[in-house]
Amino acid sequence: MRIGIFTDTYSPHINGVTTSVLMLRKALEKKGHMVYIVTVNSDNMQYKTEDNGRVVRIPGIPIGIYDYRLTGIYPIKAIKTIKKWNLDIIHSQTEFGIGTFARIISKQFRIPLVHTYHTMYEDYIHYITHGYFNRSSKKIVEYLTLFYCDKTISELVVPTKKAYQLFKQKYKVDRNVYIVPTGIDVEKFYREKNKGVNIPKKREELGIKENDFVILFVGRIAAEKNLDLLLSAMKGLVNVSEKIKLLVIGDGPDLEKYKQYVFKHRLDKNVIFAGKVSWNKINHYYMIADVFATASHTETQGLTVIEAMAASLPVVCIDDESFTDTVIHNLNGLIFRNKREYKKHITKLYEDKYLRQKLSSQARISAETHSSKYFAEQILDVYRIAMKGNEKSRIPFIRKVQELFKKGE
Repeated sequence: MRIGIFTDTYSPHINGVTTSVLMLRKALEKKGHMVYIVTVNSDNMQYKTEDNGRVVRIPGIPIGIYDYRLTGIYPIKAIKTIKKWNLDIIHSQTEFGIGTFARIISKQFRIPLVHTYHTMYEDYIHYITHGYFNRSSKKIVEYLTLFYCDKTISELVVPTKKAYQLFKQKYKVDRNVYIVPTGIDVEKFYREKNKGVNIPKKREELGIKENDFVILFVGRIAAEKNLDLLLSAMKGLVNVSEKIKLLVIGDGPDLEKYKQYVFKHRLDKNVIFAGKVSWNKINHYYMIADVFATASHTETQGLTVIEAMAASLPVVCIDDESFTDTVIHNLNGLIFRNKREYKKHITKLYEDKYLRQKLSSQARISAETHSSKYFAEQILDVYRIAMKGNEKSRIPFIRKVQELFKKGE
């Protein structure tokens, strides 16, 4: 099968969508399929190809939201290249920019289009509205989401039940919606695959002592990730023990604000901001942690939770459907509803080594079901459904062409 993946974010840009695309490409190619990528050139305003012509980068302009760029919707050079690929299926990973281009190509060349919905946009509109017109803006977001995810595609994929319910219960869409959790390279995070990591040295570089208890957070440093809760809780946790440390991996618009908060509350010895870490080295940081924590309400799946579980880390997460499909309370992690419960769980894990070991072993077992292999197999099933449906939709078109030839038109 010849597959074209259209995405606004791709390596070296790091986020959940990039991880999903990289894992899918790798797994599909391992199964013998040809995979092509259409994405944005985040470095400059030039069109270029990479990887022997199998990756096309289209010029894009910054839009002021993280590192995202908006591309033209009809780049002629890219169209000529894509036409030569002779694609069987298009898989879009974004609604706008490159996603719009994917829809144009799909219609122009009559290629079935599968779309994966990654982002709960209603949780992010404050970056554009800055608190004004939120209600009307959410209506606009709903309209655009329905247009792009219902009216212009062959099949729709979502990573979690949370996203499924958004379309079925809130937006009331009358179409098939396939829940396909994003797979990751779970083996990359296995402890036995990371024996070469010098854990004592890594801890020392970060100012973490050998017997410190490390809580790890990995993600974008922004308001929607609710890092405020984890930082605020540290004020109480340091009273439990000075050995409890919070290690924050990532970068984002609120990094300086949180650093000032830590300094103001004299938590700088217990909260370490390590900044952005490359994908090739992120597994090293899971190795030096004792537990993983997140309080985000805006995930569609939460890939970092699966990475942590693959690294045999107990997960302490907020009660949100994006996590509760994966994390089972008291089996492979602990779920909290507020700051008080979060502090209670962290304290329990710090004091109870047996509980940590029990959750750790179960976390590793649970992570294995999220391998990229199973991810690719499920996505391929959706591709086949889309292609079968496209064949049916082409019958009237083919018949019309045949009639025209018979009439000599």
